[in-house]
Amino acid sequence: MSEPSSPTAPTPFPAAGNISDEQREELRRHGILLTSLEELYNWGRSNSIWPLQFGLACCAIEMIAAATARFDIARFGAEIFRPSPRQADLMIVSGTVTKKMAPQVVRLWNQMPEPKYCIAMGACAISGGPFKQGYNVLKGIDRYIPVDIYIPGCPPRPEALLNGLVKLQEKIRAERVSGPDTARHLRDDVASEFPIPDFGEHDLQPPSNPTVFNPPTLPRKT
Repeated sequence: MSEPSSPTAPTPFPAAGNISDEQREELRRHGILLTSLEELYNWGRSNSIWPLQFGLACCAIEMIAAATARFDIARFGAEIFRPSPRQADLMIVSGTVTKKMAPQVVRLWNQMPEPKYCIAMGACAISGGPFKQGYNVLKGIDRYIPVDIYIPGCPPRPEALLNGLVKLQEKIRAERVSGPDTARHLRDDVASEFPIPDFGEHDLQPPSNPTVFNPPTLPRKT
């Protein structure tokens, strides 16, 4: 007489931190959602971005077009352009930044609450563009405020701005709330406000913010 077989022990499921994307997707199809507080927190922030409602030059027209029905930036959770920096968390620097306007851009950045992000849209906002050699044009807004996403072009199309927004959302979802890779807005050693440049005798003073702008030095042969 054979002995009754013992019930088969259930296969242990891997820990939440070791689960693969395929296993996570399989559970989702069965109505089971595995997540963490960090993922939920970043998911909510990445899908509720409020850009600041301002523009500087021709790139601003492309930014406006991205909000129209044809491109519909609202699909990505960035529908509400706020007229006040105190209600916005994304600055889209769209256009040429003159040295007369640079202090105002930094002032708006300082008034935005954390967490906040910056997109440099177009060649002018990135490096001065075709006006780089002009005495009155700032050679990149990243000389004074930190830039998270660069969108090249002159001007970039609305699709390029939407792609930059998606890249920013990916960056937000990958941020950490603790540990050595803690997000910028959660660290005490990272400044949230920066000095507003003033008009000197020949140029803006200071000419750049050394805490965010550290260009590589090229050795020169003498």
